[in-house]
Amino acid sequence: MNPRSLNPSTPSSVSSRLLRLSILLLLSLPDSRGKAIWTAHLNITFQVGNRIISELGESGVFGNHSPLERVSGAVVLPEGWNQNACNPFTNFSRPEQADSWLALIERGGCTFTHKINVAAEKGANGVIIYNYPGTGNKVFPMSHQGTENIVAVMIGNLKGMELLHLIQKGVYVNIIIEVGRVHIPWLNQCVMFLFTFLSATVAYIFLYCAWRSGVPIYSARRRRQVKAKVRTAVGQLQLRVLKEGDKEVDPHEDTCVVCFDIYKPQDVVRILTCKHFFHKTCIDPWLLAHRTCPMCKCDILKT
Repeated sequence: MNPRSLNPSTPSSVSSRLLRLSILLLLSLPDSRGKAIWTAHLNITFQVGNRIISELGESGVFGNHSPLERVSGAVVLPEGWNQNACNPFTNFSRPEQADSWLALIERGGCTFTHKINVAAEKGANGVIIYNYPGTGNKVFPMSHQGTENIVAVMIGNLKGMELLHLIQKGVYVNIIIEVGRVHIPWLNQCVMFLFTFLSATVAYIFLYCAWRSGVPIYSARRRRQVKAKVRTAVGQLQLRVLKEGDKEVDPHEDTCVVCFDIYKPQDVVRILTCKHFFHKTCIDPWLLAHRTCPMCKCDILKT
């Protein structure tokens, strides 16, 4: 029998019935609204030699009790070996040329509220807290009631350690924190619930259109999503500034396989998850185009 002669329900009629059913079920959901989560865009700028390097990424989240405001300044570490700023007498090595400054503090040892208040009492314009070691770049909205007048954001451990090492080497780092996107947990649940009931309709329409057209359907949205994930993954890879005495600057060592140039002091290199490294200016465009290590073909999204 010819399938075209079966006269099935049209995609629009099936979609309409499922949509009405989904709306009724959504209206019956209990009120599970939670606090909105705001991401933080960090515009990081630092100077190496005569070069100014800038990175922009959605690297953190605002604390639950932080004002949602733009703040900027030089990044400053607590003095001493302990970076958690739990001691109320903690001092910060503020650069003389800095009009405003942001405290970079390690998580742990005391409450978020205590850390933030210690930095605020020393004159910090904002506080950046990086997560525990071993957590990668995972972040969550901190609870720090009683610190409502100072901007506080959390960033991942990898990004925090990257900033820490730059500053410990004497590199002047400036950061602009800007308000990013809002994520509403209860809204995400509703969207997923609705998606469950509409998935059959979407699949039906997709197969129906593919059957009628007889040609593959490619999703431009999917390509954009993958490109965005690659850009995010590149921004999370570790950076390192080479200096005199490093074995990598020895002219007899390996060269950058992208540009075939030797490594020199003050070069900024990007270290991949497979431990291969290349000039940042060489490997970043390569990864955006190929997303794999040019030496071992390791996929940065899969690792």
